[in-house]
Amino acid sequence: MGLALAAAVAWTGTALPADAADSAVVIMYHRFGETTYPSTNVTIEQFESHIKELKRGPYSVLPLPEIVARLRDDRPLPDRTVGLSVDDAYSSFHGEAWPRLKAAGLPVTLFVATRAVDRKLSGIMSWRQIRELAADGVSIGSQTETHLHMPDAGAARNRGEIERSNGRFITELGRAPELFAYPYGEASLAAQEIVRGAGFITAFGQHSGVIGRTANFFYLPRFSMNEKYGDLRRFRLAINALPLPVSDVTPSDPMITAVNPPPIGFTVGGGITGVGRLTCFASHEGRARLERLGERRFEVRVNTPFPRGRTRLNCTLPTREGRWRWLGRQFYVPG
Repeated sequence: MGLALAAAVAWTGTALPADAADSAVVIMYHRFGETTYPSTNVTIEQFESHIKELKRGPYSVLPLPEIVARLRDDRPLPDRTVGLSVDDAYSSFHGEAWPRLKAAGLPVTLFVATRAVDRKLSGIMSWRQIRELAADGVSIGSQTETHLHMPDAGAARNRGEIERSNGRFITELGRAPELFAYPYGEASLAAQEIVRGAGFITAFGQHSGVIGRTANFFYLPRFSMNEKYGDLRRFRLAINALPLPVSDVTPSDPMITAVNPPPIGFTVGGGITGVGRLTCFASHEGRARLERLGERRFEVRVNTPFPRGRTRLNCTLPTREGRWRWLGRQFYVPG
């Protein structure tokens, strides 16, 4: 990873990859300056360094709805397009992050689970504050009613959660959201179909990666930032990343219920060069063994079963331009 971090800053004087204008990176935050929760928090110093980098570097920070619309409509995006998102509606977004983003002129999307707001839980924003943010231009997305583990829930409960939360958004904000974020980033194929059927235009997970035109728009990746993984070098690595377009992905369902570990594989797109330098890492095991079948087919071999809950797989490929192509997946094993 050290080489990747070093290469991420090398964005001057290099050729433009052919698909650089067909992709975007989305960053995800939770808390700001709440150091009691380091796994979901970024320090104010980290966050301010991110804002400075976005303002002084060659980046185009666009609203998430615009990014999604351009990709869906086959309209170009600027190279190094970045979207910003925040989950869970913690009060520190209203008090710490939004004033800084507003002053910098940077758009952001806030994903909200409605019951925590309704119950006026400590550390959670109020509906009045969320309305203020929406009036200021913050786009609001849904995270269900209770922030549940959707793959573990039945279809009826998942539909009910979305229906009830949409009702609360309509009452409090005048409209239901079009963007959705899976709580904990957990999404089975069944959950994705429920989100699609509920009328959302796209949905996001919490696995690292870059959004390209061939992406699954109902399980889009985001790079998560926290105290451990939110320093400026990693932030630069993320916002300079490029997509790794793949097809014939196995397993198709991120929820693992039968064979564990599952057969993992993908075929890299034909325009991608240097595929022999591809490496993959599994969160529960470390570097995984790659088996190359033919010119572009790769199978990922892990030795041990995935543990209960979430397991992440990250595959990266360095480019001659000094940037990194990135493919991330998150799997879920029911508890």
